[in-house]
Amino acid sequence: MSETLLVLLAGTAAGALNAVGGGGTFVALPALVAVGLPPVTANAASSIALVPGSVASAWVYRREVAPVGSASTTALTTVSVVGGGLGAGLLLALPAAAFDAAVPWLLAFATVVLIFGRYLSRAVSTAMGRPVGMSARAVLIGQFFLAVYGGYFGGAVGILMLALWSVGLGLDTAAGNPMRVTQVAAVYLSATALFLVASEALSAPVLLVGMLAGAVVGGFAGAHLARRLPARLLRGVILTTAVTMTVLYFLRAR
Repeated sequence: MSETLLVLLAGTAAGALNAVGGGGTFVALPALVAVGLPPVTANAASSIALVPGSVASAWVYRREVAPVGSASTTALTTVSVVGGGLGAGLLLALPAAAFDAAVPWLLAFATVVLIFGRYLSRAVSTAMGRPVGMSARAVLIGQFFLAVYGGYFGGAVGILMLALWSVGLGLDTAAGNPMRVTQVAAVYLSATALFLVASEALSAPVLLVGMLAGAVVGGFAGAHLARRLPARLLRGVILTTAVTMTVLYFLRAR
């Protein structure tokens, strides 16, 4: 009962965190490992459990989703689905130790880009004499690699998306949040389809359902909260989440 309550609360926190600023995997994954699931199984189970919460958040944001640069929403979502499925396949086929060791450094890079991305974009625009703008192809290629990462590990994939869009397009983090939520849901959906068939995530159905239920509540409530936050405050929440997650991942890797 205590284990079920733990994963229920962790799922609620993870769903809300994903809706507001990203990083729900950092809450969900350790909770599942703490109750006895092997890391790879816990990673697959957390992705499955966070899907409904991500979809609930995307539904709340559905009227606020805007294209990223010149790439269409349909093309971006298609790339996210394909990349997420490929990343999930890699998780099941390859050892995760080397990639897990690189995660803190990847998060640190993403956090720095998020903090300074808009300033860097302006500086480059001034130097070039025109606005910075990634082509649609560049946006889709970058999204594909991030989706592979999201399907393979998932931690902070939404933060990395915002970092890419910030430096490559000068996109404000608050304005890009609805699209971030939508694309994270697309990545999780395709990864989940494979995890349900090929992983051992269903070996602990009570824990999985508990986290799933919490994630739905947290995702729905978190998205409504994020929509009401001022843009500056929302940026602050996203940046705080990014910094906190980076520090925690470095501590975890020690």
